This record gives sequence, structure tokens and C-alpha cells, in this order.
Amino acid sequence: MSTVIENLLLRKQKLVEQLEKAPTAEDRDKIEHQLEQINTALDFLDRPGTKNAR
Repeated sequence: MSTVIENLLLRKQKLVEQLEKAPTAEDRDKIEHQLEQINTALDFLDRPGTKNAR
């Protein structure tokens, strides 16, 4: 599970860096949408009980 979280955090970091350099509002919107999805996934994985859900 920690590998999944690590990958999500790495992806999030890269997206934040891209967001700072995004040339258009459309690009920023796409990146922000991806960040929201990652945050949702991280929230889900961080909930109590999800580690033993299998």
C-alpha cells in the first residue's frame, strides 16, 4: 500500500511543479483536476480500516 501512496505523492509533486509553469488557464484546469483526483485517492487510502479492507 505504501508504494501506491508514494507514487501518488510523487505524481502530485510533479503536477504542482507543472502547475507553476502552466502557460494557459486550460492547462492549469487540467492539472488542478488531476490534483483533485490524487487528493481524493490519498484521502481514501488514508482512512482508518482501508488497510485491512482486503
